[in-house]
Amino acid sequence: MIEWVRLSRGVRAVPRPVATPFVWFAAFTGALLLVAVINQLGDPGQPTTALIALSLLAAVLGLCARFTAAPGTAALCWLFLNGFAIPPAGQLTWAGHRDTTWLACLLAATVAGTAVARIVNARAAYRRLT
Repeated sequence: MIEWVRLSRGVRAVPRPVATPFVWFAAFTGALLLVAVINQLGDPGQPTTALIALSLLAAVLGLCARFTAAPGTAALCWLFLNGFAIPPAGQLTWAGHRDTTWLACLLAATVAGTAVARIVNARAAYRRLT
């Protein structure tokens, strides 16, 4: 028997986060494209623009990811930032304080995006129940 129900009626599930490998693939391709575009349009020796763009990418990816994807997302963005956004291009270096700050900034952006998404989804689910 077919029962007709309204689509707006009933309990809707909270959206599930995207699988971690897909988020990491998006971080890899997004960071690659962002750094390539920034190097073509701007000054390749100034990593500030690239850091801001990659932090925004990490935050957007965090909106649809799990908390466990945050370290990998930040590390992938940092690899492209360190490897291709600062001279000499194509060489990974570790500058201690600078790279630690960059990693912390990228990780904070990813975690902030994920936390915002979880809070928004939880509030929406609570409102649907009450």
